[in-house]
Amino acid sequence: MKWNTTLLSSLAAGALLAACGGSSAPAPASPAAASSAAASAAASSAAAKPAAPASGAASAAAKPSAGTKVNLTGAGSTADFPLFTKVFDAWGQQTGNQVNYQSVGSGAGIEQLTKKTVDFGASDAIMTDAQEKAAPAPVVHIPVTIVAAAVSYNLPGVTNLKLDGETLANIYLGTIKFWDDPKITALNADVKLAHTPIAVVHRSDGSGTTYIFTNYLAAVSSDWKSKVGAATSVNWPVGIGGAGSEGVSGQVSQTPGAIGYFEYAYAVQNKLATVLMKNKAGKFTAPSVPGSTAAAAGAAANMPADGKAIFVDAPGDDTYPIAGFSWILSYKDLDAAKGKTLIDLFTYTTTKGQDFAQPLQYAPLPKPVQDLDAKIIGGLTIGGKAQ
Repeated sequence: MKWNTTLLSSLAAGALLAACGGSSAPAPASPAAASSAAASAAASSAAAKPAAPASGAASAAAKPSAGTKVNLTGAGSTADFPLFTKVFDAWGQQTGNQVNYQSVGSGAGIEQLTKKTVDFGASDAIMTDAQEKAAPAPVVHIPVTIVAAAVSYNLPGVTNLKLDGETLANIYLGTIKFWDDPKITALNADVKLAHTPIAVVHRSDGSGTTYIFTNYLAAVSSDWKSKVGAATSVNWPVGIGGAGSEGVSGQVSQTPGAIGYFEYAYAVQNKLATVLMKNKAGKFTAPSVPGSTAAAAGAAANMPADGKAIFVDAPGDDTYPIAGFSWILSYKDLDAAKGKTLIDLFTYTTTKGQDFAQPLQYAPLPKPVQDLDAKIIGGLTIGGKAQ
């Protein structure tokens, strides 16, 4: 299922939107398709108390320029969808332009960008060398937000469940099959766990959330790294698949004993239990905006010039270990008719647009990352010419 940018009435009340995919079974609340232009009234209400800008000067400089109305198209990450809905609508109100963003998953977004059926893509995964070679022209990665992959479970009456990386990897490898396995009970001495089979749920589509999740498992488990690896789509040893965060969370919420991973905002919206993960410092932390921000701190201070950085299992007492950047993907040389408008959109999204991040459970970009984004965006050309 594909989704256009939308805004539900729940946003006006400050509720979090879900990243979406599809599931044959009924699932928790998910976005309904609509144009971002139809979301303006609710967006203004929900944004009444946005988070403070990461950089006042950068935000002021990011005011989009007015001009002839331009319609832009984008596709990709479902995790970015709630944030993009708000940001693109606010930008559209200021400029009169419109963005039609298709929430189809990172893999499909890369494919559409490669085919040049959209003006830009979005992904929670770095493009592979093969994908970049397949693109008809050079592509740049512009970090746009920080997302957390929550691990959720369905064990009625069990709260504050704790897992470490190795145990989680063994669950997804199929070597830990029951919830009362000694490796799990050793981490949860105060929790009574029944002899319930573990029902593993994973994404069935090409997914940036899967990219973050499997990179984490590969970082903490040599078995996972050698047997499965990390990618937007892998050969899962066990489990059932769900399309999008909606599909996975729907399976988890309806299947006793289930465990699955999906974008954190979806867990918050649907009040799903999440695992406390043991981080590199030995502390158990829940997915959160502060935890994601802490995880990104090291990467933000040492960003590569191309913006491609992975920081799963990051050091620090407060870090949540399964988090990562999400990127806007753009051709380095932009279309002459839309180039200036795209640059306005990218600049607004990575500066003033960050005001919308925290209320929607995304971590705003740290200033060093915003500064790098400004350099990447400044290096884009329009019709073969410098800006």
